[in-house]
Amino acid sequence: MDVAKGLEGMRRQDGIHAAAVVITKDPLTEYLPIQRKPVAGQDLENAPVVTQYEMGGVEELGLLKMDFLGLRNLDVISDALELVKGFRGVELDIDHIALDDAKTLALLCRGDSIGVFQLEGGPMRALMRSLAPDCFEDVAALIALYRPGPMSVNMHNDYADRKNGRKPVEYFHPAAEEILSDTYGLMIYQESVMRVSQRFAGFSLAEADNLRKACGKKDKVLMAKERQKFVEGCNNASFPELGTQLFDIIEGFADYAFNKSHSFGYGLVTFQTAYLKAHYPVEYLAALLTSVKSSLEKAAVYLNECRTMGIQVLVPDVNRSDVDFVAARLEDGTEVIPFGLSAVRNVGEALVEKIVEERRANGPFEDFYEFCERVDMTVLNKKTLESLIKAGGFDSVGHPRRGLLAVFEQIVDNTIARRKERDMGVMTLFGAMEEEVAGGFDERAKIPELHFEKKEQLAFEKEMLGLYVSDHPLMGAEAALRRKTDNTIVELAELEDGTMRTIGGVVNGLQRKWTKKGDLMAVFTLEDLQASIEVMVFPRTMTDIGHQLADDAVLIVKGRVDKRDDLAKFIAMDVEVFEGITDGAPPLRVKVQPHRLDAATVDELKVLRLPEQFCVDTSHGLISELRVLLGPGAIL
Repeated sequence: MDVAKGLEGMRRQDGIHAAAVVITKDPLTEYLPIQRKPVAGQDLENAPVVTQYEMGGVEELGLLKMDFLGLRNLDVISDALELVKGFRGVELDIDHIALDDAKTLALLCRGDSIGVFQLEGGPMRALMRSLAPDCFEDVAALIALYRPGPMSVNMHNDYADRKNGRKPVEYFHPAAEEILSDTYGLMIYQESVMRVSQRFAGFSLAEADNLRKACGKKDKVLMAKERQKFVEGCNNASFPELGTQLFDIIEGFADYAFNKSHSFGYGLVTFQTAYLKAHYPVEYLAALLTSVKSSLEKAAVYLNECRTMGIQVLVPDVNRSDVDFVAARLEDGTEVIPFGLSAVRNVGEALVEKIVEERRANGPFEDFYEFCERVDMTVLNKKTLESLIKAGGFDSVGHPRRGLLAVFEQIVDNTIARRKERDMGVMTLFGAMEEEVAGGFDERAKIPELHFEKKEQLAFEKEMLGLYVSDHPLMGAEAALRRKTDNTIVELAELEDGTMRTIGGVVNGLQRKWTKKGDLMAVFTLEDLQASIEVMVFPRTMTDIGHQLADDAVLIVKGRVDKRDDLAKFIAMDVEVFEGITDGAPPLRVKVQPHRLDAATVDELKVLRLPEQFCVDTSHGLISELRVLLGPGAIL
C-alpha cells in the first residue's frame, strides 16, 4: 500500500474521517482471511500485507492500530495562505502565529466563529460569549468542554462561570487544587481523570491509563469494573467519602471526552482558522467557499457570513473570476470575492481553465464577440455559454442577460464558421471589407437591450449557481422577518425533535403529491439567507393552507422540527404569506402644518427615534389615523 498516496487521497475528503489500517508482515497474518488480487505492475511477493479490521479485533491481535484524520479545514488553511500570498504578497507562516493575538481572541469572544474549525454551532458560539476566551488554553478547553461527557455534568457552563467570577472556584478536596487549578477545579480532560485516579484512588500510571481507555471505549461492563476498583482505591487511600462522588463524574466521560493533547491539537487548527478570519477575512472566506462549492447548504451559510461582514460576493465574471473563489479588488479599492467559474452548473473545470488561461495571456475580454473570437473552440459549447450568461458571467462587459440569451447561439454559430474558414485560409467578402474599410459592414448579430425582471433573473441565477448571489428575495427584509419568526433555519439544527417553532423563507422546489389514500400533500424547500430545510405539508394541513403554497413565495411557516431521519425536516402546521417586507421600502413621510404642532399633538404622535431595524407598520390603519390627526394632506 502506498501510504503517501493513501493519505493524499484522504486529505481532500470533506469533514473528518478515520480508518483503522494495519500494515504488517507478521507471520500472525497467515491466519487471517486475506484475499490478494494481482494488480498490474505490482510485486505481490515483496508487497506489504494490508488488512482492514474492526478496531477492537485489531488491538486484541496485538497489532498496531492507526487512525488517520482527514480535515477539510487543513485544505482551507493552505488555500487561504496561497490567496494571501497572491493577493497581498504576504508570506504568512501560520504555524508560528502569536497564540495570544488580540484580534483573534476578540473575534472568539464575540462568538463570531462561522467558518472557524469546531466552533460554528449556535450553542457553541453562545458558550464562547459566556466563556470569553482570553488565551489559547481557553480555546483548547472549549474544544474539550463542548462534548457529551463534560456537558452531561454541566462542566461547560461551570467552567465559563468560574473563569469569569460568576461562580466561585471550588475543589472537591484541598489536595485537588494542585491537579486542577488550571481548569478551575474541573476535570475536563482525560488526563485530569488519570491524575485524580492516581492521587485519590492510588492508581498506578498503567491503571490510570486503563481507566482512560475504559472511558473512551464507552464500555459499561468495563466501567462497572473500574468503578469498583476506583471506590476501593479511594477507601484504601483514606478518601472513602470521595470514591462514589468522583466516579459519578468520571463515568460521564464515558459519553466521550477529549484527551488534552487532542484538544490542544484541534485547538491549534481552531486558532489558525480564527486568525485567518480575523486578519484576512476576504481570502479566508474565499477559501471556505471553494471548499464547499459542491455543498449548497454550507455555501449558503458562508455566503451569508460574507454579507454579514460586509464582504461582497460577485456573480461569476469572465473578466474577474478565477477557477475557484478568490480575493479581488475593484477599481475603487473595495475588496470582493468573485464567484468561482467552476462552481457554475454545466461549466466544467477544464473549460474554465482555458478561459482563465486566455484572459491571463491576452488581457480582459472587451465583449461577448471578442470572447467568442479568442477562447479555445471547445469553450464555445452552447450549454456552457448559456449557463454563464444566466449566472451573470458577461454582466461586466455590458450585455444584459436576457438580450444576450436571445442571440448568443447565432453569434456562436457565426463565430465558429468564420474561425474555421480562417483556419482553412478561406477569405470572405465581408471579412475583407471589415479589414479594409473602417466602419465597414458588421455581420454580427446585435445584442438587444432586453432585461429580466428581478425575480426571473434571480431564479436563473439560483438555477445556475444553486444560490442567490447578486441579490436575494429576502434582502432588506431581515429585521421584519425576525419579528415574525422564532428562529432562523440554521438554528433548528440545535433543537430537539418535536420542538414547535415559526420560521420564514422563500419556497423552492414545490411538489404536490398524492398519498396512497388519494389525499393531497406537499413537499418544498424553505430557504432563508443562511440555510434551507425540507418542509412537509401533510393532507390535513394541506386542506387549509395548500392554496397559499407557490414557488418563490415568501412564507412564515409554523410547525415542528422532525429529526427522525439523518437530515432534519420541518412539518408545517400553518403558513402565512409574508407581506411585511418594509425594511427597504421608502420612508413614510409626514407633513405637519406649524399651527398643528402643539404639545398635545406631539404627545399623541408618540415620536420616537428607533434603530434602523425597527420600522412602522402601515398596514393596520396608521395612515388613516395620521390623516385624522394631522389633516388629509399630511401624508406625502
